[in-house]
Amino acid sequence: MSLISTKGTYGLAAICELSKHQDASPMQIKEIAQNAKIPQNYLEQLLGKLRRAGIVKSVRGAKGGYILARSPENIKVLDILLALEDNLKVTDAQIEHPIINLFFEDATQSIKNIFDINITILSRYKNQFLNYSI
Repeated sequence: MSLISTKGTYGLAAICELSKHQDASPMQIKEIAQNAKIPQNYLEQLLGKLRRAGIVKSVRGAKGGYILARSPENIKVLDILLALEDNLKVTDAQIEHPIINLFFEDATQSIKNIFDINITILSRYKNQFLNYSI
């Protein structure tokens, strides 16, 4: 069982595309889906959740679409994942062993700390990708 589902990974990819969008005009859902390689109907659902979480804004009209609701420096990977996954946990199981339960609580907090970075950090991975050779 994976910790992060396709909701989280697709949502993160969509936000990455929105953060790369250079001009101030909204990005149409078709373009986001195409660039991030996400099924468009699934992306619509994800963007609805991200809008309700205050991460993106929708702009209506012929030239409408989606924009980030905050600057990329103020959007954390953790915010995106929590908006889409509801919670990040190592396990849902509760056992009657306090030491193991404390261990899993610490592990869950460690995972949240890993994702507690803003999305501008993702540009570092872009640079790695561009410099990658086979």
